Amino acid sequence: MVARAARATDLADLDGAVSDCFACPRLVTWREEVARVKRAAFRDQRYWGRPVPGLGPPDARIAILGLAPAAHGGNRTGRIFTGDRSGDVLFAALHRAGLANQPTSVAADDGLTLRDTRIVAAVRCAPPDNKPTPAERDTCAPWVHREVELVRPTLRVVVALGAFAWAAWWPVLRHVYGQRPPTPRPVFGHGAHWSGESVPALLGCYHVSQQNTFTGRLTPSMLDDVFTRAKLLAGVD
Repeated sequence: MVARAARATDLADLDGAVSDCFACPRLVTWREEVARVKRAAFRDQRYWGRPVPGLGPPDARIAILGLAPAAHGGNRTGRIFTGDRSGDVLFAALHRAGLANQPTSVAADDGLTLRDTRIVAAVRCAPPDNKPTPAERDTCAPWVHREVELVRPTLRVVVALGAFAWAAWWPVLRHVYGQRPPTPRPVFGHGAHWSGESVPALLGCYHVSQQNTFTGRLTPSMLDDVFTRAKLLAGVD
């Protein structure tokens, strides 16, 4: 897998390779079981049931780094943050910020496009209980590293959705940018901001999970503030 990620020539090649990954037995078993059993509301649909690639243009200035696909969202539709309530919140915010052409994301063929923004996940398969293990994160890391390498010429800002994504960024600094991560590591928090020399700025944002959005821990205005700041740092109009 490491070699396959490294030789991906562009994002389309990388996305195809990601979708054919079987590196983590626990995740393979889970994603395929979910696709077979299905949720009752989607019993007539064919689930994707494979790793989910990133989404967005190759000249993105902003990257949104998430946790992993949702079992009945991305794992069902084949597109990251598509078909679940977390995606509803995220894409509505991106649309308000002028970074998405529409506020909803319900299916892979619904016409959604992103502007100046690429969405990736630290782990590409839906994990049980939405909790990938550190070993699974590390196994999946070469996909993230190569994806960042491919957008590196334009990438200026990374928005980390949650503490897991925030922690997943530091190895990218070493593998892609050849920089030693800061010691001690900056603490994750909503609105946290870290900047290094000649590397993308890192912004922290609470994850757009229902646990956060339904309880009011993360509000639309809080998301708007993060993306306004990301656009400013990235030089996006």
